[in-house]
Amino acid sequence: MAFHLYHSMSASRNRWTLFVARHFLARERGSMSAPLVSIAVASIALGVLVMIMSVSILRGFQGEITRKVVGFGSHIVITSLTPQQYDAQPISTNRPDVERLRHAHGIRHMQYYATKGGMVKTDDQIHGIILKGVSADYDSSFFASCLTEGHLFSLTDTTPSREVIISQTIARKLRLAVGDRLRTYFWIGNTYRARAFVITGIYNTDLADFDEHYIIGDLRQVQRINGWQPDEVEGYELLVDNFDHLNATADQLLPLMDYDLALTTITAQNPALFAWLDLLNSNIVLIISIMALVCIVAIVSALLIMIFEKASTIGLLKTLGATNGDVRRIFLTKAVQIVCLGIAIGDAVALLLCLLQQTFHIVKLDSASYSMSFVPVDINVWIFLLVSIGSLAVCLAAMTIPASFIAKVQPSKSLRFE
Repeated sequence: MAFHLYHSMSASRNRWTLFVARHFLARERGSMSAPLVSIAVASIALGVLVMIMSVSILRGFQGEITRKVVGFGSHIVITSLTPQQYDAQPISTNRPDVERLRHAHGIRHMQYYATKGGMVKTDDQIHGIILKGVSADYDSSFFASCLTEGHLFSLTDTTPSREVIISQTIARKLRLAVGDRLRTYFWIGNTYRARAFVITGIYNTDLADFDEHYIIGDLRQVQRINGWQPDEVEGYELLVDNFDHLNATADQLLPLMDYDLALTTITAQNPALFAWLDLLNSNIVLIISIMALVCIVAIVSALLIMIFEKASTIGLLKTLGATNGDVRRIFLTKAVQIVCLGIAIGDAVALLLCLLQQTFHIVKLDSASYSMSFVPVDINVWIFLLVSIGSLAVCLAAMTIPASFIAKVQPSKSLRFE
C-alpha cells in the first residue's frame, strides 16, 4: 500500500513540475530571458551541426582515400620473401598454403596479380608505365566506378587479352583515346619485348602517384613477358571483411604462411598517407571540444538568467510546499527542452546539407591537392546518434551548476523583494 502511494505521489509531482515548466516556456516570450533562450537554441543547433558535419566529412575523406589506395592494391599483399634487384620473384598459385590463406577468418576475397615496368611510345613522346596484370577473378568494382570513358577489358579462358585501361593522366599526356593502340616496351635482361595493346577504357582516381604510371590489363600478358609459367604470379592480394581489424587479421595469417613468403598491409605500404589520415582525428577532437564548450556556455547562461529572473516565482513555489528538488526539476525540464530543440534543429540541417553534398557535390576541391574533386561525406546514423546523445549528456552535466543556485533562493527575501 505504501509502495503504491509513494509511486502515485511521485507521478503526480512529476506531472505538475512538467506542467509548470511548459507554462514557463509560454510566458517567457516577452521576458528578458527570451532572446537568450533563442540564442541558446541557435548555439546548440550550430554546435551540433558543426560537430556532425566535421565527423561526417572526416569519415568520408578517410574512407574515400582508403578506398582509392586499396583499389589499386588490396588490404593485404603476400609476395616472395626472396629479394630481387629489378624483377619480382614469382610464387606459385598451387602452393598448399594458398587455400589456407583463401579461407582464413576475416578474408573476403583473394586474387592474383603481377606487375611489369616499361614504357609507352607514341610518335612524339615516351612515358614510363607500370603494367599491372590481374586474374579473371579480380575484383574490378573499384576501376568500374572510376571509369570516365569506355569500358573494362574482358578476360577469357582461351587466349591472353590485349585489352587494357589507362588513366586519364596518361591519356592526356600522350593524347590517347579509347580504341587507340598502345605500343609498349618492357625490358628483359639486356633486351626488350614489345607489346601492342588496345585501350578499352580510361579511368581517373585523382591519386597522382598512381594515375601517372599504372595501366591495368591481363595477368597472362605479364606472365608471358617475364617468361613465367601459367601458375606463377608476383603475389596474392587479399581483401578483408573489416578494415578496422586489418592488423589483427594480418597477424592471424602469419602462422598460415610458409617461411618463404612476406606479408604487407596497405597501411605499411603507405605509412605517410595513413599517418596523415590518423592525424586528422586530432583536428576533429579539437572542433568537437570547442563546439561542446559553446553548447555548455549557451545553456548554462540561459538557465542562470531564467533562475535569476524567476527568483520570486521560485520563492512562491517553495512557500506553496515545493521542495528544492521540485523547483530544480522544473528548470532542468525546461533546459532539456531547449537542448533537445537545438539538437533536433542541428540534426535536421546537418542531414539536409550532407544529402545535398552527397547528391550534387556542391563543394568542390582541387583534385591535385586533395586527391578528389569534391568534399565527400559519410552519412552514418551512428554519427548523428553519438553526437546528439553526447551533446545532451554534456549539457545535462553542465546544467547541474546553475541548478544548484535554486537551493539558495529564500522565499522570504525573494517575495519581499518582489
